[in-house]
Amino acid sequence: MEWKGWVRGTRLCATALASLLLLTGSPSPARAQQAAPDPAAFARPALWVVGDADTTIFLFGTIHTHDGRAHWFDHAVKRAFDSADTLVLETIVPDKLPSVGAPPAGGLAAARATVGEARKLGLSVELGADQVLARAAGVVGKPVLGLESFAQQLDMYRSLPSPARPAATAGPAVTAAPPDPALAPFLQAMVDSWNRGDPSTIAAVVGEVRRQSPQAYQRLFVDRNAAWAQWIERRLRQPGVVFVAVGTGHLVGDDSVQVRLAEAGIRSARVN
Repeated sequence: MEWKGWVRGTRLCATALASLLLLTGSPSPARAQQAAPDPAAFARPALWVVGDADTTIFLFGTIHTHDGRAHWFDHAVKRAFDSADTLVLETIVPDKLPSVGAPPAGGLAAARATVGEARKLGLSVELGADQVLARAAGVVGKPVLGLESFAQQLDMYRSLPSPARPAATAGPAVTAAPPDPALAPFLQAMVDSWNRGDPSTIAAVVGEVRRQSPQAYQRLFVDRNAAWAQWIERRLRQPGVVFVAVGTGHLVGDDSVQVRLAEAGIRSARVN
């Protein structure tokens, strides 16, 4: 992939993709069917597992927007989901969303600026892995938990510095500039990489977040990955099977959930 010219937008892109759920709300059944899957297109997104004698926890790296044209909810992912007693997501989006502000600021401004580019490609949150899994859980009556409350996520993204200006000068009223048109092929490249089960593109985005804004990286990834690893460590003390689905960016790099688990003596393995 050619990164030249795209690097400037990677923090905007990562922040936006992470917070799209906060802007778009609950899935619409009509929009969820807008893309016709290609019968020949199969995706194999990354799936990990941790466990002990009586507990199995699957770790699935999601992508928050998708075009629905590749089959991914099958084979290993579907078997793991079906075997689980509980689905755990980053957060549970309420049926009725609170206002995110007019105009939104910080990370929410980045999300609003980028969502239009995603829609031009036919990408939507309704077709993203998180919402597909939530709907599937609802159909079979599988309990769904959130690692964070919706209010926590909303406050976090509002507090992030605007990607349009350095953290030291970005105030609460600063909004992000509209994304560069080059973000459209960049967003598609992220989806294609996820479909292949190749986290390198998303890992590169996370790395650029770290380089461009250590403050945003700490808040978006380091702090949350550590908290989620602690949640998994506690959950291993209870028997059962759990399917944990979080953004792929949390399962890559030096500060990933798996790295935090390893530091606690808990091994993880990729299973697909």
